[in-house]
Amino acid sequence: MPSAAPQPAPAPQKKSAGRDLGAAIGVGVGLGAVIVASLFVVKAVFVGVIAVAVVVGLWELTSRLEERKGIKAPLVPLAVGGAAMVVAGYVRGAEGAWVAMALTALAVLVWRMTEPPEGYLKDVTAGVFAAFYVPFLATFVAMMLTADDGPRRVLTFLLLTVVSDTGAYAVGWRFGKHKLAPRISPGKTREGLFGAVTFAMAAGALCMQYLIDDGTWWQGLILGLAVAASATLGDLGESMIKRDLGIKDMGTLLPGHGGIMDRLDSLLPTAPVVWLLLVLFVGSG
Repeated sequence: MPSAAPQPAPAPQKKSAGRDLGAAIGVGVGLGAVIVASLFVVKAVFVGVIAVAVVVGLWELTSRLEERKGIKAPLVPLAVGGAAMVVAGYVRGAEGAWVAMALTALAVLVWRMTEPPEGYLKDVTAGVFAAFYVPFLATFVAMMLTADDGPRRVLTFLLLTVVSDTGAYAVGWRFGKHKLAPRISPGKTREGLFGAVTFAMAAGALCMQYLIDDGTWWQGLILGLAVAASATLGDLGESMIKRDLGIKDMGTLLPGHGGIMDRLDSLLPTAPVVWLLLVLFVGSG
């Protein structure tokens, strides 16, 4: 009986990013151009960009909560209060942001009273959480902008967060073997975290030395380390939310990226960290 012909060995599979890389790069470059243009032309325009991102992010978050969990966090008071929160943070600083946050929470409580009481507690709890998670954290970006070198502070914040994410992706994709938090985000690795820390610290040293008034390279090392930690935790935090909701992305608005919230996940928790460290290192002016 003739022996069976040997089967060809399967071709090795290439690692894939899981998204349309071309679309992701194109959208990323386009967003970056809009942000940089608004940031360095008129500060108030960039505040408007933050407010728009906040409103869209709130819409995505509340929509997914209602679709997947039946939680009806009231969008109207969240959107109005969220935009007002960003403006208040820019005009009145931390005090204005806290007052606007409190008024937004109160508006959520009152607005929800117009509907039947069933589910009231979970709806308003989700609403207050959304108000804190999206617009309140975003106000720290607006507060960075008020300094004399505000646009460069915001640019530093954005660059370090993007560099941290890029370092984590590049090193994790090439060398990642040990899972960082497999139950939360299976794609994240310890090697990727090392890449995030290394890239962000290097970028932080350069940014603090050459972009921030009175900044020094060693402060940038600390800043980069803090950004890598907060960006990673922010990414894991939203991954927890999406796993609980049973979804891959918060939206489909940005081809290759998902939704606005899928881009804000690492930025939002990083904003207060960068704001605070810059204030401690070089002051608020």
